[in-house]
Amino acid sequence: MSLDLAAIESAKHGLKNGAVTPSYGPWAKDIIKLLNDSLATELICVLRYKRHHFTAQGLASPKIAEEFLVHANEESVHADRLAQRIVQLGGDPDFSPASLTERSHAGYDQSLELKDMIRANLIAERVAIECYTQLIALIGDKDTTTRRLLESILSDEQVHAEELRDWLAA
Repeated sequence: MSLDLAAIESAKHGLKNGAVTPSYGPWAKDIIKLLNDSLATELICVLRYKRHHFTAQGLASPKIAEEFLVHANEESVHADRLAQRIVQLGGDPDFSPASLTERSHAGYDQSLELKDMIRANLIAERVAIECYTQLIALIGDKDTTTRRLLESILSDEQVHAEELRDWLAA
């Protein structure tokens, strides 16, 4: 077993491609598209959590509203990390408000009841978990850096879902 010396030699050229080396093959553009869809999902999640943070009312709402803000901020960090990876892969992160809801896998929600807010956020987290799980499987060993990023985000989404499930049951 040995390394592909031709690919290593090729990596010395095409410097404008930054982190995208020959081993990426044709996958970089596909991965960028998938990451842009995930970026849209994270941005919609930020907006939904922020709205719920500011509109939550009821006895349990102050604590849960604060947690909605924590989740919004964590989703924002996910969006930033995805955008950074898109740029590293030579793509352009798509922050276009006009197409966010079309590209997002999770929906926006305008519920006013606290339990409905929690339910909507739990549904969105479960959708994100399913999407990230599928993305990780699709990417496999084609891009280990992106896979590790997605695994890290998936872990956060699983924690969010468990918290929301517990709140819904309370």
